[in-house]
Amino acid sequence: FLIILLTIATATVTDINGNVYETVLIGDQLWMAENLKVTHYNNGDPITHITNNGDWGSYEEGQYGVYNNDPANADTYGNLYNWAVVDDERGVCPEGWHVPTDDEWKELEMFLGMSQSEADDTGLRGTNEGSKLAGNADLWNDGNLESNAEFGTSGFNGLPSGYRYYDNGNNYYDNGNNENIGSSCYFWSSSVHFSHAWYRRLFYNGTSVHRSRYSKQNGSSVRCVRN
Repeated sequence: FLIILLTIATATVTDINGNVYETVLIGDQLWMAENLKVTHYNNGDPITHITNNGDWGSYEEGQYGVYNNDPANADTYGNLYNWAVVDDERGVCPEGWHVPTDDEWKELEMFLGMSQSEADDTGLRGTNEGSKLAGNADLWNDGNLESNAEFGTSGFNGLPSGYRYYDNGNNYYDNGNNENIGSSCYFWSSSVHFSHAWYRRLFYNGTSVHRSRYSKQNGSSVRCVRN
């Protein structure tokens, strides 16, 4: 029985493009331990690849980009996807896997130590669950996240992949800019909140996990969990 559990926990999964991902068993959930890199839906249709900042930010068309259009960033951090990719019926995760719901993220967080009330809250929640979810200290800016004694202990291996910004009139940055590599990561859920979607964020100088609603036109990392 123990051998079976270890085999599951160290299994890999392959997407339609042939990318192979390490996985990790956390509680009753089998997660990818790497960010998604796929460039096609499961039926073989291509996901629109955006390289020009001004073309980023569709609400309806699935789009992905690579941080600063640098293939080395895709190799390390995976791609950044808008939420239309997550919601597409053609499927972006490998067969038998899916983008986690908001509740599935909560299940993960509670297994790592959050209470139900903490998990249900918004903003920064919990204590050191963010440090547990993060990994590879060499990639993170120095801060509380990586200095916590529980850093990396879950095997989830969250990396500071940054995000791609959509300017909806706030004028914080130019539309399509890539921001925050080294300091934070953003993960989509498949759950909506009115015109936005729930997401999770890890930040280099905090040990907890941020939960909030996010414009579907921004670009975030995707992790998949087994059905």
